[in-house]
Amino acid sequence: MKKKNWVMLLCLVMAGLMIMSVTGCGKDSAAGGSDVLKVKFTHVVAEATPKGKAVLKFKELVEKNSDGKIEILIFPASQLYGDKEELEQLKANNVQFIAPSVTKLVGFEPAFQIVDMPFLFKDDQAAYDFYDGAAGQKLMHSLESQGMLGLGWWPNGAKHFTNSKRPLKTPEDFHGLKFRTQSGGVLDAQFKALGSGSQTLAFAEVFTGLNNKTVDGQENTFNNTDTQNYQDVQKHMTVSSHGRLDYVVLTNTAFWNSLSPENKIILEDAMGEATLYERQLAEEENQKSFEKIKASGKMEIYTLTEEDREKFVAAMKPVYDEYTDKIGAEYIEAAKSCNK
Repeated sequence: MKKKNWVMLLCLVMAGLMIMSVTGCGKDSAAGGSDVLKVKFTHVVAEATPKGKAVLKFKELVEKNSDGKIEILIFPASQLYGDKEELEQLKANNVQFIAPSVTKLVGFEPAFQIVDMPFLFKDDQAAYDFYDGAAGQKLMHSLESQGMLGLGWWPNGAKHFTNSKRPLKTPEDFHGLKFRTQSGGVLDAQFKALGSGSQTLAFAEVFTGLNNKTVDGQENTFNNTDTQNYQDVQKHMTVSSHGRLDYVVLTNTAFWNSLSPENKIILEDAMGEATLYERQLAEEENQKSFEKIKASGKMEIYTLTEEDREKFVAAMKPVYDEYTDKIGAEYIEAAKSCNK
């Protein structure tokens, strides 16, 4: 090869090395140079839901407040991973944010069963006060040793009973009925304490199970009851607010620890604002659905009085005797103190 060609080749190699030194990504490239830090947020619901809209709000805030140096890539409706896969993929840092149902975390930390404890939270605000307080924050951060860090509690809402047989106004009214549950443990114990049977059914199978009388009733938020058309196969609703269906937003600890302090603040601030937005949306959607259910005239609706509620609290004593130590008396007492 001629000397001139060698010189040209050497120049090209050196130029390439210079380009790599300028454009190469570090762990947290958005904190320094001009590169965009791209992170993935996967979830399993539609973007039109409160959770889906809150993820979009989080993206909007992060990208705005970082001047475009952090980009949130959203994969809704199980496009990337489903319920079973997303937790393991988060732990592997293949995604950086997920928002699973709280009950999906029980296998990692039994204390997350607190959302299923019957008649623990009197209303939405009581739940928010617990989540935002010291005990709720401690619980949310309890998965760090397992590679996951909680950043926010996002509610779906309070659960209420429906059934096809009779009005449910007292614990005795539950005797002999069978209810669908989404998991065992606390929920099975709850119905056992009420003299009812329980059967685990996947969410997609609930309408069919109610329709063909495999189960007599179910427990759910107003919005889920409405959008799943349970009013077409259930005659009675008891407004009980006896349990919760909520989410925890999680990130990968290795990813989080790689961030600059500036980027952590950007993400935390956006999460705080998106959390308030999600709570407002969840409340609005549940109220709209409740009005729709009432307007349909398809279900007889009974709202528990304070006196009624006290009877159910007394009936749930066996559940608390069994699960207080498993969940942690510290968490149970903190939650009770939020019922103002």
